[in-house]
Amino acid sequence: MSEIMIPDFERTDLGNIQIAPEVIEVIAGLATIEVEGVAGMSGGFAGGIAELLGRKNLSKGVKVEVGQREAAVDVSIIVLYGNPIPEIASNIQSNVKRSIEMMTGLHVIEVNVHVHGVHFKAQEKLEEPDSSRVK
Repeated sequence: MSEIMIPDFERTDLGNIQIAPEVIEVIAGLATIEVEGVAGMSGGFAGGIAELLGRKNLSKGVKVEVGQREAAVDVSIIVLYGNPIPEIASNIQSNVKRSIEMMTGLHVIEVNVHVHGVHFKAQEKLEEPDSSRVK
């Protein structure tokens, strides 16, 4: 099993500043779910069905590769039905790139968006007329 190396991003007179890859995953997850049309993050396919993680597991469904000055990000999402997927993906790419670069100073070289499914809003139950014969 390979050990994750946490790179030194910044050296100052007072010491080194290090940002763990998990921090970048959370930033990317937050930036992703902020985009309108995203139902939630996807943990992949469980039994052939896309697993919707919702909005609590922000680092799930996010994979990052971090170097000394650059980062590459993959996000896996489920979109809400009726929304334009290319537009959602483009908005995710912009928002993730901007958030990571602003918060960490890393240059984001790519943001890959993987759409694992479509979420349908639960249809409201229509009130059925009382069909019982006896009241």
